[in-house]
Amino acid sequence: MQSVKIQRSASLKPKPQDESKLGFGKVFTDHMFTMNYSGEKGWHDPQIVPYESVSLDPAASCLHYGQLIFEGMKAYRTKENKIVMFRPEQNMMRLNTGGERLCIPPIDVDFMVGAIAELVRIEADWVPYSEGTSLYIRPFIFSDEAFLGVHPSGTYRLLVILSPVGSYYAEGLAPIRIHVEDVYVRAVKGGTGYAKAAGNYAASLSSQVAAQKEGFAQVLWLDGVERKYVEEVGAMNVFFVIEDEIVTPELGGSILAGITRASVIELLKHWGMNVTERRVSIGELEDAYKAGELKEAFGTGTAAVISPIGELNRGGNAMKLSDGKIGSISQKLYDELTGIQRCEKPDPFGWVYSVI
Repeated sequence: MQSVKIQRSASLKPKPQDESKLGFGKVFTDHMFTMNYSGEKGWHDPQIVPYESVSLDPAASCLHYGQLIFEGMKAYRTKENKIVMFRPEQNMMRLNTGGERLCIPPIDVDFMVGAIAELVRIEADWVPYSEGTSLYIRPFIFSDEAFLGVHPSGTYRLLVILSPVGSYYAEGLAPIRIHVEDVYVRAVKGGTGYAKAAGNYAASLSSQVAAQKEGFAQVLWLDGVERKYVEEVGAMNVFFVIEDEIVTPELGGSILAGITRASVIELLKHWGMNVTERRVSIGELEDAYKAGELKEAFGTGTAAVISPIGELNRGGNAMKLSDGKIGSISQKLYDELTGIQRCEKPDPFGWVYSVI
């Protein structure tokens, strides 16, 4: 196992004073993790260094052919002033899954979890204290060999940067309005939809911008073949409560396998609730809504944890849910997950990773 070389910054930045104004992904800590890859050496030279700009050759392949994957995870400060992470090994395993699809060489999962933990320990003072805040962790890998030609790069860089964050949505846990996208598609089976690839998000931007202009927080994507089966929300997986069934679209190669999604499914099963992974069409949801059977809907993801959905809008036809309030299942899941993440509730699954 390689050791991580540490170079501490000689000039530390001032920490944010008002944690209620952190926002999301706007402020970055003093240090970052970096590691390089070449065919001769494999992954090598792991370091924690002062946060700085990245220098790239103008012909670096990531700039032309999009070999870039990333992850999103968090570190939390508990009431006992300890710092923990939530299922970090799952994020590193998913990084490898995406890397395989984009021809990016795999990383050692255990080594990377340990390296990220060391980076978080060094930046412990940056982990915010207030309820609803956390230290967002962004690992990413990009190709940096200089060439013009469509083939995998021979060299790569892995970086991890950190950002103290507040709520992903400015309105906090308030239900959000979702636009059902009927024109564009996010992904198809056989593509890169299941990978956390940068290009997936670039392709979603035009729909997201158009939806936000109409007052919607996110876009709900339908499948790319029949244009009728629900897949995921722009930044989240999605669940629906139809009568006594809690249903989420099944993974089929075009949907990201969310860590929070998997945790929600395990929690619901642990509680003995009827949770199902299957195909669910927008037509089924519309019919259930008309029949009064669509009780609530919510998104799941690292950034927002649980995001209640107050409205699904397709072509101007609004399905308003839960009287504009957070549903009981959404609330219970949010309380349980955030309680486990902050060590305020029992963790029967072994999800919490202790940093300090």
